[in-house]
Amino acid sequence: MGDRPASIYREKPNQPYTRKSMKAGDNYIKGAPAPMITQYEQGARGKEFEKAVVLKVEEGCGIRSEALEAGRVAANSHLSKVLDPEEGYFFKIMPYPHHVLRYHPLAGVAQADRYYEGMRKPFGRPIGRAALVDDEQVIFRVRVDEGDEQEAKKALERAKHKMPVTCRVKIEK
Repeated sequence: MGDRPASIYREKPNQPYTRKSMKAGDNYIKGAPAPMITQYEQGARGKEFEKAVVLKVEEGCGIRSEALEAGRVAANSHLSKVLDPEEGYFFKIMPYPHHVLRYHPLAGVAQADRYYEGMRKPFGRPIGRAALVDDEQVIFRVRVDEGDEQEAKKALERAKHKMPVTCRVKIEK
């Protein structure tokens, strides 16, 4: 079975249902997959840069770790072509996908409301992870030198197309 559509998980839940137990070990979700993001920081880590270009979401939502990884690959491939990866930029993914996405096969059929009410809560099996972001929260930040901010803006424009929600690219100091 492939990935379910992102529109199912895009809306940010008010309070996601998670197990809460008196014993801390029972709160662990067994079988939760690791986030798909391979690197959260790329480029020159110790260098100071003059400008920062950020990608912000317009409204809060849940962004799957696969979408964050796709945005990272798209932005970093453009940056590594036009700027020196060792000294030209510093790229960072800001949110961490903590929220575990679950799928309950019986809850997708007719009369599914019976599974959501009463003492029986459909926990489901874990199928992925998502980062729950708020309004105007920064997803990606690229730090560059003076004059390179247009290239960083182009890179984040490419990453913007991979996100499940409307985003804006802004230049900061």
